[in-house]
Amino acid sequence: MKKIFFLALLCSINAVAQKYELGKVTVQELEEKVCPTDTSAVAAILFSKGESRFTYVENKGFVLSTTVQTKIKIYKKEGYDWANKSVRYYIGGNSKESLSFKNEATYNLVGGKVEKTKLKSDGEFDEKVNDFWGRKKITLPNVKEGSIIEFEYTLTSENFGSLDEWFFQETIPVLYSEFKTYIPDFYVFKPVFKGFLQPKVTQTEKTVTITSVSRDRMTGNNRTNSAASLDQSEYKEMITTYVVQKAPALKEEAYVNNIRNYISSIVLELSGIRKANMAYKDYSTTWEGLVKDIYQNEKFGNELNKTGYYEKEIDAVLAQATSQEEKIAAIFSYVKSNMNWNKYYGYYCNDGVRKAFQNKTGNVAEINLMLTSMLRYAGFDANPVILSSRGNGIALFPARTAFDYVITGLQFKNQMVLLDATNKYALPNILPIRDLNWFGRLIRKDESSTQIDLMPTTNSKEMINLMAEINAQGEITGKTRDQYFDYNAFIYRDSYNGLNNNSRIEKIEKQYLGLEITALEVINSDDLSKPIIENYSFSSTNHVEIIGDKMYFSPLLHFTLKENPFKQETRLYPIDFVFPHQDKYSISVKIPEGYTVETLPESKAIGMSENKAVYKYAISNTGNQIQLVYSFEVNTAIIGSEDYEEVKAFYKDMVEKQTEKVVLKKI
Repeated sequence: MKKIFFLALLCSINAVAQKYELGKVTVQELEEKVCPTDTSAVAAILFSKGESRFTYVENKGFVLSTTVQTKIKIYKKEGYDWANKSVRYYIGGNSKESLSFKNEATYNLVGGKVEKTKLKSDGEFDEKVNDFWGRKKITLPNVKEGSIIEFEYTLTSENFGSLDEWFFQETIPVLYSEFKTYIPDFYVFKPVFKGFLQPKVTQTEKTVTITSVSRDRMTGNNRTNSAASLDQSEYKEMITTYVVQKAPALKEEAYVNNIRNYISSIVLELSGIRKANMAYKDYSTTWEGLVKDIYQNEKFGNELNKTGYYEKEIDAVLAQATSQEEKIAAIFSYVKSNMNWNKYYGYYCNDGVRKAFQNKTGNVAEINLMLTSMLRYAGFDANPVILSSRGNGIALFPARTAFDYVITGLQFKNQMVLLDATNKYALPNILPIRDLNWFGRLIRKDESSTQIDLMPTTNSKEMINLMAEINAQGEITGKTRDQYFDYNAFIYRDSYNGLNNNSRIEKIEKQYLGLEITALEVINSDDLSKPIIENYSFSSTNHVEIIGDKMYFSPLLHFTLKENPFKQETRLYPIDFVFPHQDKYSISVKIPEGYTVETLPESKAIGMSENKAVYKYAISNTGNQIQLVYSFEVNTAIIGSEDYEEVKAFYKDMVEKQTEKVVLKKI
């Protein structure tokens, strides 16, 4: 009994005494072949520790520094990317940030001993992203399967409206994640949690003494002297620690907007300052306060008011239009045709609209604020709409970093029309996919705002007509006519325009393995008012199976959906189809001479509750022709995770129906 008690006590002491420090790499850690919490993991974060601390600096006041230490185990080659780390830092305005890396090293097991390889200067890169942001990157050396990598960086800032988001979870397992803050008690920060894992929170406080030097100037006997004295003051420092252990990898799943929207994390937003002998100053950010600050910024609101640089050109454009619709279309087309996006995001201008107009190149803000201004000049009710792009995540709470993009909202005939001129193939209410991220905020001239739904509500169609013939050897030849409408047409143009026919054929053949494409013709590539029409001839030798005197094939041929994309038992995230769509197939297959239809799949129609999704499968046989009319509709862009079981069952039924075989028997 004493031995059991002693062992339990020893384990308890070891658990409490366990330290997470850089430079402490053991042979046992390097010998480990799989992650103990997830044997499929390509890598795992052994620990990640962040510490944000406010330090008083003479003549500057409080400066925020955040130090992050990370230790990662690489298990498989697919995990090598985790040996690359990039961190952005602010370089615009007066409150620039500084960023430095140190303690970067790779550890390997060589001859039974731990070998350490330090990062050399050629493994660190510093780049300017735009006028506001820089980025430092490191690439750890000598990385192999089994390596352990470590690094540390410190970000120092004089601007602390919010602390950088801390992620407790990643797309690989995180065995230990700790975020600790040291905040003076006169700063009030509001924690905002995201995700499905709740950290363990502990809090303590201590007294901190600030010592500063002051000088008194004294004048007498025609001489000026100064005397130095030390001043001391005290404040309470709140120390808060957030810990999550054994966080599972955030698994990529089908139809997820941005997996990082659902990662467990914390952001601390400055909500107020309470200093002695001063009234409480409220910094709580509201949507109204946020949009007001954005609109009043000279790189936003002032740019909207500039018109002189384009008036002559737009007057000429408007002179050619008669109706209001034609004027809108003409201005939108003019901006798309004359401006080129430089791939920089942001809702603030970099060089300004005037210079961008002269150079015919600009960032998102310069192009779309220019468009908004031109529409206002023409007499339309146009306003900017700030949003968070899909890559930036969903804007859940009001913060400047919640947004990274701006488009134009046009109120016309009691409808909201959304426009984005950064893409040549965009149309009114057909936005680049990066824009389709739940909600944006429209900012009016009076600096008020309203929420705008960015998600499409009408179905984008794709209509496929296929005529095929099977010969006695099971080879299929045929022709396909595919028509793409609305968002389907936009995606096609965005993906294929600019490619020659050979490159387009390669893409189609890669999409439908086993298909050989000839005589490809694409109609309406550049006429955005019409659907894309794609015609091609095809042949295939692997879509018909011959066993004895019978042939087996799916009547959907290469369009057959062969597996259910929804494989997880449960799902925490909404299902994001991007836009509602309807796919319609009309397929005619001629069977070879000397064969007859022995078995034909049954016709079927099935739908989800509230008509969220529907498929209809109608098949018939007349003589030597098999006719299939098939349609599949998703009638809402986003389906909540609470409906996952129904979606999964719907797709299971649809896959089973699509993979059912027609059976031909030799006569």
